This record gives sequence, C-alpha cells and structure tokens, in this order.
Amino acid sequence: MTAPATIDSQDLRERLSSVEPPRVLDVRTPGEFQTAHIAGAYNVPLDLLREHRDEIVRHLDQDVVLVCRSGQRAAQAEETLRATGLDNVHILDGGITAWQAKGFEVNRGTQRWDLDRQVRLVAGSIVLTSILSSIAVPKLKWVAAAIGGGLTATALTNTCAMGMALSKLPYNRGAACDAETVVAQLVGNPTNQKAE
Repeated sequence: MTAPATIDSQDLRERLSSVEPPRVLDVRTPGEFQTAHIAGAYNVPLDLLREHRDEIVRHLDQDVVLVCRSGQRAAQAEETLRATGLDNVHILDGGITAWQAKGFEVNRGTQRWDLDRQVRLVAGSIVLTSILSSIAVPKLKWVAAAIGGGLTATALTNTCAMGMALSKLPYNRGAACDAETVVAQLVGNPTNQKAE
C-alpha cells in the first residue's frame, strides 16, 4: 500500500517525537535551509537529489517527509523518489511556510530571501528596465515579452529555469552541500553532520 502523498504540520510534529521518526529531507537551496529549517532535517537540494537519487535512495529505509518552501519543489522531489520505487514518501503540506504558520519551532541562521522572491525580483527588474528602456530603443520591449513567455512556461511546466540558475549563485549555496556530505549525514556519520 502506498503512503499518503501529503502530511500536515501537526501530524509531522507528532511523528517527529515518535519512537521511529521519519527522515525529513528539505529540498530547498542550502541558503534557504540555513535561514530556517525543521530541527533534524537533512538538506538535500532538489537538483542534488535528482542528480544522485539512486545513491541517496539506498539510505532511505524509513518514512521520508519532503519539505520545501510551499510544496512545489517537494512535489518534484516526490516524483523523483517514487520513480525509483520508493513508496514511503510524504510531502509536508504547505511546506516550511505552513510549519512556521502553525507556530512550530525552526532552527534559524543567516536570513536570506527565498528563491521564489529572488525570481520575482530579477524577472520584475528585467521587465521594468526593458519597458522603460524601450522608450529609447523600441526593440527592448521584446525582452519583457521573453520574460513574460518564460514565466508562462514556468507556470505550465512547474519548473523554473531562472530559479535553477539563481540557486547556483554563491548567495544561495550556503554551506557545502554535495552528495558525499548528504549520504554521510543519512548514514549517521557524526563527523560529517552539519550544525543545525
């Protein structure tokens, strides 16, 4: 029997204090993870999970709860994990946003903007600049049109090329997060555990 796809914040909180708590995999960027995350969560950014899924899945022998900001990246991570045959996967309904809205505690670090906020800033700035500049150079209006088309494609495909590009910037990288470190954490090697 396949486990339910979503789990709410209250249920996760109860499960985390059980005898066999689930593994919480936070699929946001390291920078977002450092800003605020659920205690005990492992940071496994979505692109890293996709690239090293088989290696990571070998170390997921208990229930897994996927967390991102609101649930969209977690849904993509769920598809990736279920494609390997892993059926003990849940998504935190509403993501870390819902968790915090319930007043549940998070570990906090350096405050950074969420990735979707960065995308809105960059896309909006490009559109505004290209429209204003099109007064002098009319063809620049097509830059705004291209960004609008890209945002439409983003909504239709539930992916974001600009978000993926921004996630690779040093600002979003935070502490080193690679497959070797993630696997060491999942195996429980205390010398490689990152501070929460």
